[in-house]
Amino acid sequence: MSTYTRQIGLIAICFGWYLASATSPKPSATRILSDASVATRWADLTIQVVTKAPQNTPTYCSRALGYLGLTMYETVVYSSATHQSVIRSVVDTLALPKPNLSKDYCWELALNAGQAFMLKSMYAYTRRAPLIDSLAGVIHEQYAASLPPDVVARSEQFGQAVAARIYAWSVSDGGHQGCDRNFPTTYNRPTGTGLWVPPIIGQSNTKIPMHPDWGNNRTFSRRNSLLPLPKPLTYSTDSSSAYYRQYKEVYTCHNTLTESERSMVMWWGDDPTQTCTPPGHSYNLATIAIRNGKADLVKATETYARVGMAVADAFVCCWKTKFHYMVERPSSFIQANLHLNQLTGKWLPFFLEPPFPSFYSGHAVQSAATAAVLTALYGKSFSFTDDTHANRPPTDYYVLRSLTENPYYPTYNQRFVTYEARHYTSFWEAAKECAYSRLLGGIHTRHDNEVGLAEGTKIGHNINAFRWKR
Repeated sequence: MSTYTRQIGLIAICFGWYLASATSPKPSATRILSDASVATRWADLTIQVVTKAPQNTPTYCSRALGYLGLTMYETVVYSSATHQSVIRSVVDTLALPKPNLSKDYCWELALNAGQAFMLKSMYAYTRRAPLIDSLAGVIHEQYAASLPPDVVARSEQFGQAVAARIYAWSVSDGGHQGCDRNFPTTYNRPTGTGLWVPPIIGQSNTKIPMHPDWGNNRTFSRRNSLLPLPKPLTYSTDSSSAYYRQYKEVYTCHNTLTESERSMVMWWGDDPTQTCTPPGHSYNLATIAIRNGKADLVKATETYARVGMAVADAFVCCWKTKFHYMVERPSSFIQANLHLNQLTGKWLPFFLEPPFPSFYSGHAVQSAATAAVLTALYGKSFSFTDDTHANRPPTDYYVLRSLTENPYYPTYNQRFVTYEARHYTSFWEAAKECAYSRLLGGIHTRHDNEVGLAEGTKIGHNINAFRWKR
């Protein structure tokens, strides 16, 4: 047994008395938790850790955010007169520690302790513990200085106990330490007409797809695990077929991309080798909603819990579908059936192709799941500015310049995409733009995106259906 496992077991044993002696939970009426800054500061640090994490993938990130968000909510929910724990909506066999509300707690310190424990547990391999401990220490000093020592200790012990119990439960979901097996060498890729093949040039050099078994993982919502698989278009090289026309649309869009469209593609690209990944982007949208909507602490933690679990389930459901059908990316169909001018070489999408099958779009499904939960919390007409990549340096790309000088040696011009904050009038406007950007980027058909948006809506609604209110 590892030292870390023994530590978790010790925490669980030490808090056995806690469960036995706790009074029936009642909302704490000591004060209103109007300041959400403790939650948003932890979310900001989470994005920072995720962005710099080696072996970063959207699948592993989505899972981590699901548990981080749930932990955040469960460490403060007993302060609320209107909200309740959702752990029984998630799993009816898991009992979390409950506070003894005949005593005083500082819920900000409970959240602080829980997030520090969970973030270090999920990203221990990144060696970011000193950074995590630093934030935890700053927040501890901020609140502990004006509180009795017993309140500080009780609050932090409760937050850590909740986190330890949730982390121990997470180990059994199928994705534990998934960052260590991004590309399993034992996977045998099926072959055949219309099936996915590794990209010629892509985001990864491996010829093994990323996390082919991720669709077998446990979801947070049992309803999401029971969603039927949507169907892809039927393969056809007939120019009148829906399949052919959809892939041709990708080819046509690629040939007419404007600078504005390239900027859109790159904004939503969320390349895991350089950014916080699509789930991290969604988590940052949650932070923007919290700050713009002036949410109190309980609503802020509910926001992170809903978004985190929604994007986690979105990737499980999406990967289940991807590896059931193994639908090819546009690049292979276009190269074989549409890109007939071999002088310009292989056809490549504008955005680097990710190492997994096409149907359906992961960007679209997780964006729709996020839009569904954020709309339920903040309304249909919620204007905001997305600044997720506002400080990112420009990205270069190349466009064909000429074939006239020597048709066998085409020349190219170097250009740059810049990252400027983008404004939206609703979460759904952002989600639909994200989905559309994948078609413009050359890595998804319109059908991939439309199905992803539809499935993400269902997934988000199932997270909303948890019993959040008393």
